[in-house]
Amino acid sequence: MDLRTRALLDGPIAPTLLRLAAPNMVVMLVQAAIGVVETFFIGKLGTDALAGVALVFPVVMLMQMMSAGAMGGGIASSIARALGAGRRADADALALHALVIALGFGLAFMVGVLTGGRALYAAMGGRGASLDAALTYSNWVFAGAVLVWLFNSLAAVIRGTGNMALPAAVICVGALIVIPLSPLLIFGWGPFPRLGIAGGALALVFYYALGSVALAAYLWSASSVVRPSLASVRFRWPLFRDILRVGAMAALVTISTNLTIMIGTSLVGTFGPAALAGYGTGARLEYLLVPLVFGLGAPLVAMVGTAIGAGMRSRALRTAWIGGAIALVLTEAIGLAAAAFPAAWLSLFDSNPAMLEAGSRYLRLVGPFYGMFGLALALYFASQGAGRLLWPLIGNLTRLAIAALFGWLALAWGGGLSQVFLAQSLALVAFGLVNAAALAGGAWFGPLAWPRSAAAALARGRAP
Repeated sequence: MDLRTRALLDGPIAPTLLRLAAPNMVVMLVQAAIGVVETFFIGKLGTDALAGVALVFPVVMLMQMMSAGAMGGGIASSIARALGAGRRADADALALHALVIALGFGLAFMVGVLTGGRALYAAMGGRGASLDAALTYSNWVFAGAVLVWLFNSLAAVIRGTGNMALPAAVICVGALIVIPLSPLLIFGWGPFPRLGIAGGALALVFYYALGSVALAAYLWSASSVVRPSLASVRFRWPLFRDILRVGAMAALVTISTNLTIMIGTSLVGTFGPAALAGYGTGARLEYLLVPLVFGLGAPLVAMVGTAIGAGMRSRALRTAWIGGAIALVLTEAIGLAAAAFPAAWLSLFDSNPAMLEAGSRYLRLVGPFYGMFGLALALYFASQGAGRLLWPLIGNLTRLAIAALFGWLALAWGGGLSQVFLAQSLALVAFGLVNAAALAGGAWFGPLAWPRSAAAALARGRAP
């Protein structure tokens, strides 16, 4: 057995998990920092510009999470399984199948948002100058949607070969370019024209274009393990299905997560642009937890999946709980710090008193429950490793239903922002509890047996 595989099975769980997660977390935080820096400079354009970005951000994150996490996971998984089985020709072909899927989804996002963006952002509460800003930013970003999908799909193909270093290097080098480029295009320093909010969007598109070229150049070089060939490929439905069957369920979880934020944005939008900007800026911190936990989640998938494959079910469960506990502690610490000092985060982007008040209220009411969000996400990744995604999907849909229903009732009964935010807090608690209860009830190893323990489910002897 390969030494790395043996380490996943025999190494101490927590140190192994943290060792594998550390570089992933750094890369994910670098990528997230690109969006934070861009928002910082856009905030200098005023509250309407910040509110406009807040409207577009959930849609951009939906595309990011679907292309990198959901479908990207399906791509990496299919490549890795083909190489592991010695099916080199299939691995080469899968790379091109992955790019076709990326082109299809990229075009769908581009056409959908460019044609329906105005109606979508208006439904989310955008109006006047904030709606105009949202459309300007959105149209430029989604004109390059195909580049985002290509970038993340190419990176997933390369990760599927076991090469984590190259995508990480491309992301970090790209960040060094786009972070100074964004203010240059927004404010028009030196020879660069002043493009305002469109400048931030163009810098982002340039980042994905440059990164796609770099990743493609490597993939078609002699150094790549997978070497796709346009001349010899024959597109086959089984290869498309191999990618889509893994990515589709994860995509549903991603859609539910982002839809929750979008509904929250539409509810808050009824209180005006300042409230919208405050909520969007506060919720951006919640979004930053996703790449943080994703850095932990990637090794969770590998460790749990390897243990399940080796028949070491008890170790798989222990790994899931340890990973969940680490994620809970990290995200709860961030949430409590944000709740205690909300202005430290919010004032980075705007100084409007109404915006600061709305954002502070969100962080004080929702921030203390970020730990449940981290727990739920970590158990979702562990469930990916176990091949059991039904209950994480149910947990996510429960979160969506609670946030939407209770938020709507709060407004219908004359409540204010606090009641809308309390509904979101309750939704996060439900999200974490559903995932934890399912794991504790043995959902990985057969029908849910709660209130019996997972140990009883293991004793039933059912294969996962």
